Amino acid sequence: MTDRVNNFPPLPRIIPLKPCFYQNIDEEIPPQHRQLVRRVYNLWILYSATLCVNIISCIAWWAGGGSGINFGFSLLWLLLFSPCSYTCWFRPLYKAFRADSSFNFMMFFFIFFAQCVLVVIQAAGISGWGACGWIAAVMFFSQNTGSAVVMLFSAVLFTLVALLMVLVLIRVHRLYRGGGGSIQRAQEEWSTGVWKSAPVRDATFNAISGSGSTLPEYPAAVPSYPDRNPW
Repeated sequence: MTDRVNNFPPLPRIIPLKPCFYQNIDEEIPPQHRQLVRRVYNLWILYSATLCVNIISCIAWWAGGGSGINFGFSLLWLLLFSPCSYTCWFRPLYKAFRADSSFNFMMFFFIFFAQCVLVVIQAAGISGWGACGWIAAVMFFSQNTGSAVVMLFSAVLFTLVALLMVLVLIRVHRLYRGGGGSIQRAQEEWSTGVWKSAPVRDATFNAISGSGSTLPEYPAAVPSYPDRNPW
């Protein structure tokens, strides 16, 4: 297969940085899983947008008499969690469906579960943690109603993201278990190095299909996870 040029994140040409990943759901993900992968990608966008809204809410919190440390942490969470969430749980899920990788599924489950717990804490809104959740917003009504109303927006968004993350976790786990996935498979992939050897799969594909044929953009062994109840 020809070398692909990284296309994500789509950075303007004036920035002297290049994209770090190649992402093309229509080419690399089997058709029966494209909708789910797109929705998880949209969930990552929603979470990143929620972190942006949270900054605005923390500014309103600060302007209404709250602590400025919340604004500092909210900015840190945006700069830290937005790229890390893409790298640490969306990319493993993307690679898991692309290559039927149990190792990447396990990585997704562990990291995504930790992300769910974090978002629940952010939705709760503990003061001093840089997240305008329900506790912070409701208690602030007695001090500044206008700021508290602005803070409610991030509380609602954090709650929505937490609910969607739980649904995604349940959905992907059912697909994985229904397709015969297990911890043993992940351990075998780790011990043999299959989880990181996409070029080996491509070479096998070339040997099967012949040198002059056109190869599909996802592996020959399409994941067989059942999808009887589309989400």
